[in-house]
Amino acid sequence: MTSQAGQVRELIDRHLARLLDEQVGRLDFLDGPDVDLVRELLVAFVLEGGKRLRPAFVYWGYRAAGGGRPEEVLPAACAMELVHAAALLLDDVMDEADTRRGRAAAHVALAGLHRRSGRRGDAGRFGESAATLLALLALSWADAVLLETGPRLEAALDVLTRLRVETICGQYLDLARAPGGNGDDEQARLISLYKSAKYTVERPLHLGHAVAGGCPGTLRLLSAYALPLGEAFQLRDDVNGVFGDPASTGKPAGADLLQGKATYLLAVARRRTGSPVLDGVTDQRGVAAARRLIVECGALDAAEQRIAALAGEAVAALDEPPGIPPEARQALVELAALCAAGAPG
Repeated sequence: MTSQAGQVRELIDRHLARLLDEQVGRLDFLDGPDVDLVRELLVAFVLEGGKRLRPAFVYWGYRAAGGGRPEEVLPAACAMELVHAAALLLDDVMDEADTRRGRAAAHVALAGLHRRSGRRGDAGRFGESAATLLALLALSWADAVLLETGPRLEAALDVLTRLRVETICGQYLDLARAPGGNGDDEQARLISLYKSAKYTVERPLHLGHAVAGGCPGTLRLLSAYALPLGEAFQLRDDVNGVFGDPASTGKPAGADLLQGKATYLLAVARRRTGSPVLDGVTDQRGVAAARRLIVECGALDAAEQRIAALAGEAVAALDEPPGIPPEARQALVELAALCAAGAPG
């Protein structure tokens, strides 16, 4: 992480901590143990994990659009991180994931709490329901935080709303197409576009642009950079979903194979091999066999080449008219490298 990126993260983290402290203070109608649970499973989750990738794109979208007062964009950047926290909590419930960021997923931790407390009812159901409520709380806090945006609140809220609608629909497509995992390349790209490309890069940049009141030409430039980079980011996530180290990804080894995800990487491998080995993977032995097949058929190499090409396309777009300030360009180049390398978000 460069000193510039570190400074931006420090700004965001400091502002986020203050905002979260204010929001928790409004929960005084709850019992102490319940507030402590919110602090442990939501506030700590937000403050202690992630790379602040999406808030960084909000910040640099603002700077690229000519914004010159960093404190003006920080509420929008923090709102983006809260939306991301909500998305991760819900994603883990839908994927039935056991871990996130190297610790028990929220719904798993809550189910454990239910069992230890001796409460009646199904512990797993309680955990999923309570984690969903934490996600809704994070989304509510995102709106509360965005209220600090100032005179361009309406434009910022419009972008954040678009982001949430697109992400929800992309997540639905991912959920609906996962069983059997037999989607083609175009279907996988469609899911990637709405679940990740727009959500991770384009809309956060647009959010910063909205707060700055940027011009249409800069908005087009940011999209030309964002869409290929967002696809590259998702492709890297696809690779990590099959080959990633759980210690780095915070997810089980071969998670996408075990869940039957309809990803571009797996779509290419299925087309090239037509092998049933890629479907119905239920254990680590099956994961190992599928990994070998993906490498041998060249699907992994194809994905790596596409990631590099897309990242290059994104960086080249930064030099198109009308151009952006040099500091913002350099930061976006560094963020492109981070996305292509697969920084966990």
